[in-house]
Amino acid sequence: MNELLLAIDAGTGSVRAVLFDADGGQVAIGQREYSHAAEPGVPGSQVFDTAANWELACACVAEAIERSGAPASAIRAVATTSMREGMVLYDEGGREIWACPNVDSRAGAEAAALVESGEAEEIYALAGDWVAITAPARVRWIAAHRPEVFSRIRHVGMLGDWLATRLSGEYATDVSLGSSSGMFDLARRTWSERILEMVGLDPAQVPPVLEPGTPVGEVTAHAAAQTGIPAGTPVVAGGADTQLGLLGIGVRADRSTTVVGGSFWQHTMVLDHPLIDPKARLRTLCHAVPGTWMIEGIGFYSGLTMRWFRDAFCADDVRAAAERSMDVYDLLAERAAAVPPGSNGVLGIFSNVMHASRWIHASPAFVQFDISAPERSGKNECFRAIQEAAAYVSRGHRGILEEIAGAAPEELVFTGGASHGAMWAQILADVHGVPVHVPVVKESTALGAAVCAGLGAGIYASLDDADRLVRFERTVEPDPAAVAAYDELYPQWLAAYERLLEVAVDGVVRPLWRAAGT
Repeated sequence: MNELLLAIDAGTGSVRAVLFDADGGQVAIGQREYSHAAEPGVPGSQVFDTAANWELACACVAEAIERSGAPASAIRAVATTSMREGMVLYDEGGREIWACPNVDSRAGAEAAALVESGEAEEIYALAGDWVAITAPARVRWIAAHRPEVFSRIRHVGMLGDWLATRLSGEYATDVSLGSSSGMFDLARRTWSERILEMVGLDPAQVPPVLEPGTPVGEVTAHAAAQTGIPAGTPVVAGGADTQLGLLGIGVRADRSTTVVGGSFWQHTMVLDHPLIDPKARLRTLCHAVPGTWMIEGIGFYSGLTMRWFRDAFCADDVRAAAERSMDVYDLLAERAAAVPPGSNGVLGIFSNVMHASRWIHASPAFVQFDISAPERSGKNECFRAIQEAAAYVSRGHRGILEEIAGAAPEELVFTGGASHGAMWAQILADVHGVPVHVPVVKESTALGAAVCAGLGAGIYASLDDADRLVRFERTVEPDPAAVAAYDELYPQWLAAYERLLEVAVDGVVRPLWRAAGT
């Protein structure tokens, strides 16, 4: 407790601050949920409110320090992490002049123009990601629609970089977050001068690129007053949330397959070369470990769908859970424990299997209720159907990875907030038909950031040294009967999803989300 490491994580649905001891034990956490409002009159837009969200981050840090019972002086270093793709632009004085989260999709016309010109394919070949939610189309949108903002850009950063800049006053990115901009040369693990030229940015406007664990600066007196972190505390380069989640469970470049279950779900594989999907379905980014890359499929809003269900339908359950001093999701799982595979016929229609170059999702829905048997076709079935839908999307991503990487995993690791309860891990094991390992520390992204902080502070000599922090809580074995059931149910879900997607594509109903340019 006299050597603590602080991780600050700006996720899609919440910001959190987590304190760890030097042995990787989670000491305390502070968390605040947030949402991202649209810019009035700008279809598809979402705004990241830097002023309000910084206040939330400061509150999280103060809460974590208070809950730890330790003095703030015990914090040896801090590292930051965030959702990918989200970006912040600054003027000459360092003021934030524009910011968006990852799912901002305002730049539809600009993305379509990049596709039509052939530049999108060139960007994908260099940077490993399509133009739907990355910086190239957004920067062109700003140039066209907010020229007064574009002319004032002096610094470009990602959201995790923004946290570090708020703390230290310095501008830098790391290879994993920087590569999520869509403006990297993946093979070289740095900015692509060609892509910067395409979008009208000067190399002087993008920050230096560091490997995670590299010191960036120190907490300023101003940031210390806002957060409670002592001035002079080292601020260390962290990285992107998924990549640090893998770092937090010790995944390097061994073709391991991991599902990171947060607001979004990522089905990942780490490799020693930048493998890019020739059909532009998945995306490839730099991993947080030097000389490695990560390819992934994204389950869009898989975790946020559960939060929506809680807030929309489960107010009574939230109160009941509080009375029993338990997590509401554990209570919902307890009540749904008797629901069999297939949720008594109820299908959850939410995220689509990823196709980066044409990424559109069906309108959110539950289908196939049996209204003659409400006791078998209600809230409990919907709760399980949400979890099954996320696992089906993960299975779809596994199939693509097997196709392009030639590797069929014999086991999975499941980490992130969704891995807390028993039900989701069991469903994942049954849908995939392989054992699923769950780590002790579910906040593995924050643990990965803490590893970076420890490297920068000299507490850990290397990543090999930090591997001792990785511990697993349990292994969930697949149930043969459930595996057989899901082998039949998965094609049914795929077929139903494709039919319902057509209705959204035709514009009859609003999709869950539609990528810019699709």
